[in-house]
Amino acid sequence: MPRPSNTAAPDAGAIPAAIPAAFPSVEPMGDRCLLVRLGTRIDSDVTQRVHALTARLFAARLLGVIDIVPAFTTVALHYRPACLPRAQGSPYAQLRQAIAPLLHAAPSADAAPARLIEIPVCYGGEYGPDLDDVARRCALSPEEVVRLHGAMEVSVHTFYFSPGNPFAGPLDPRLSVPRRTTPRTRVEAGSVAIANGLTSIYQVASPGGWNIIGRTPWSLFDLAWTPPTRLRLGDRLHFSPISPEVFAELDERRAR
Repeated sequence: MPRPSNTAAPDAGAIPAAIPAAFPSVEPMGDRCLLVRLGTRIDSDVTQRVHALTARLFAARLLGVIDIVPAFTTVALHYRPACLPRAQGSPYAQLRQAIAPLLHAAPSADAAPARLIEIPVCYGGEYGPDLDDVARRCALSPEEVVRLHGAMEVSVHTFYFSPGNPFAGPLDPRLSVPRRTTPRTRVEAGSVAIANGLTSIYQVASPGGWNIIGRTPWSLFDLAWTPPTRLRLGDRLHFSPISPEVFAELDERRAR
């Protein structure tokens, strides 16, 4: 069972040789955030560029930057304007100039390969209340949905919605379903969900509108860990079906 490592920054992935001429683009988001846009759609090439740039920015330790937030197609740099010298121009202009050499830098030769993480999931029943409905909408049996969900390795694109909550893909196109028409007011922690070609794991009990097909007994976020997230950007995930009995044995939340 993999545990968080002591690596402080995400691993850099390989960058494709050709980057579209329109990207990367840099724009201000208010007076305390700079946004680097690396594409307009979610795909493996854009994801690799996002992760590689994120790693370079972490390593650069830029003056005034207090947080670096990678998303599906962008990387946001949050900064404190007061930390940058006024005599050298606007904080945004200074930061934009500082990151310019990093935008097209060659990928790191010693970048660590993506990890493969085997995630146990109990599908259907009380753990996956939407499994039968997903199967019906996809013209599949529930068993086929489970098989297809675990047949492909999906990559962690970003963390979103709550701490440690991964958004990963792409899913098999046969599992193409939108979000639920009516969101639930409560989705249990550990719930494994799909929507719009992606899969996610709810780290905390919360409202949610994705289709819940199973639940993992694992916890993905703990402030006692270093880093506190169990998964990393770029990790490849493989979902393995388990029984309710095995779920009870592995349930890390109950252990607390």
